[in-house]
Amino acid sequence: MNLILDELIKRYPALDVCKNDIYKAYEIMVESYQRKGKLLVAGNGGSASDSEHIVGELMKSFVLERKLDEEYAAELMKVDAEIGAELADKLQGALPAIALDGHIALSTAYLNDVDPLLGFAQQVNGYGIKGDVFLGITTSGNSKNILYANTVAKAKGMKTIALTGKNGGKIKDMVDVAIVVPENETYKIQEYHLPIYHCLCLMLEKFFFE
Repeated sequence: MNLILDELIKRYPALDVCKNDIYKAYEIMVESYQRKGKLLVAGNGGSASDSEHIVGELMKSFVLERKLDEEYAAELMKVDAEIGAELADKLQGALPAIALDGHIALSTAYLNDVDPLLGFAQQVNGYGIKGDVFLGITTSGNSKNILYANTVAKAKGMKTIALTGKNGGKIKDMVDVAIVVPENETYKIQEYHLPIYHCLCLMLEKFFFE
């Protein structure tokens, strides 16, 4: 894992200040997945796209093959030999993750009926259980809907991680780990976020599927 993280720092030397926090975030996610937990991810604007991107890397093969174990493959074929064989060949191992920016019917109903800023919090309230992880992406560290969701996550006994910039904002002191990239402009912060979460996804994939 250190080789992947070292490569990240070699390519982006400015992120050396984040190295320890990136590794701590990785450890939190490993522990959750080992206990059959899941990752809930939320962000606004470009960070919403990053949330979807992270889920895409975790829920299917990223770099490594993720073949199903033989016992599970056999169970699939017990249900139906032909369909099961195809599923066993084509399905890939997944690390459960949900991006909270989607779910349009739920989000718009809650926005209209209750409060526009509590949509993420409501989803954490519904999906989250103790042992899960909430990853809040906010370039300022002060996005209210992320702060609300993070508060719900902590109350439910979840671990929380922030991916942010500037001075870390309010969320820095509310989470278990804050990865604060050394930039102040939103687009520059987001440019650092992508290689960081790619690094985390690579490390997780190596741990669980190599």
